Amino acid sequence: MNRGFYIILAAQFFSALGDNILLFAAIALLKAIQAPAWQTPVLQQFFVFAFIVLAPLVGPFSDALPKGRVLFISNSVKVIGCLGMLLGVHPLLAYGLVGVGAAMYSPAKYGILAEYLPSHQLVIANGWMEGLTVAAIILGAILGGTLISHSMGPWLVEHLHSVGIASVPELTIALVFLVYAVAAVFNLYIPNLPIEHRLTRSSIGFLFMDFWQSFLALWKDPLGQVSLAVTSLFWGAGTTLRFIILSWAAVALNLNLGQATQLTAVVAVGIALGSIITAKTVKLEHAVKVLPMGMLMGALIIAMVWVTDWRIAILMLIIIGAVAGGFVIPMNALLQYRGHQLMGSGHSIAVQNFNENIAILLMLGAYARMVDAVWPINTIVIVFGGFIFISMGVLNHLHGHDQDRIEN
Repeated sequence: MNRGFYIILAAQFFSALGDNILLFAAIALLKAIQAPAWQTPVLQQFFVFAFIVLAPLVGPFSDALPKGRVLFISNSVKVIGCLGMLLGVHPLLAYGLVGVGAAMYSPAKYGILAEYLPSHQLVIANGWMEGLTVAAIILGAILGGTLISHSMGPWLVEHLHSVGIASVPELTIALVFLVYAVAAVFNLYIPNLPIEHRLTRSSIGFLFMDFWQSFLALWKDPLGQVSLAVTSLFWGAGTTLRFIILSWAAVALNLNLGQATQLTAVVAVGIALGSIITAKTVKLEHAVKVLPMGMLMGALIIAMVWVTDWRIAILMLIIIGAVAGGFVIPMNALLQYRGHQLMGSGHSIAVQNFNENIAILLMLGAYARMVDAVWPINTIVIVFGGFIFISMGVLNHLHGHDQDRIEN
């Protein structure tokens, strides 16, 4: 790994850090304006909606320009959304605009790995990428939770009131603005790479048809199919689990919002551990062998309903995260490998984002409906874990022997 790769990692770390601090700031802002409880999971739906709607456009956009430039433009859109929230735009709308920037950002941040590195380094590179992303999640949860729930936030607001910071959510959002600015500086120093798979036409109709062809190509390819299905399930489950933990921790562990927010970081610690172990032990050609770990993740989530001690909860969540990191890293690498072969990295990551965020939208929607119907949190946990267990069991049955198809 060379200097350019570490610049890519630094840019991703600060961009992801801003995203995760902003999520908790937006949640706190919703509570401050006394928004209905169902708007909290819907907040994430506004964020992911752009990934679905813009999927046919962001892939070609990513492949048509040097990816460092794409990352800088995308990060600038995030800055505008963050600034809008700071200036009083409703959190749902402002966070949705940040989602537009993230939708533009994602094909480039993952696609550049397949273009910049040889295939035998993709699992290791994804381990680094996910590990630092997870570190950003952990630090984001710690910073967000600390500012929201501890005396430090009000103390800083009191001293920064003269510059227009009037509340803890505003202070947190201002911090996010600075973090995005740091990410933008790193974006400027990402190495320029040759443009691959440039489109011959750029009409809207052609872009949608090109996306549809890429979508079908990945779903018809056995390796593309299993990697798409697993990564979609992972991100849908992982995003929903963060909100479930907030509610579960309040009921089962009697934690406040700030403490529960920091508890979500524990899962990220586990993901980092799982990512590191997997990057060192699993080769690309053996990626599908990790599928049974998804079934284990579902079973462990169900077991959460018997946990009432915060120390056991921390251990349980670390294990859940480690298992999750253990199966998603090889699947990400496999999808980048096949997508780069079939259609271009930006196109394939856009298709991946489209599928993953439909999964997030549907699973968050189901969770929001259960919350609105006043289901007990333990019932929600059992339904959620059971769905993951069954889904991963089906995928393991269908694709558990597909490793012979990988050419490395």
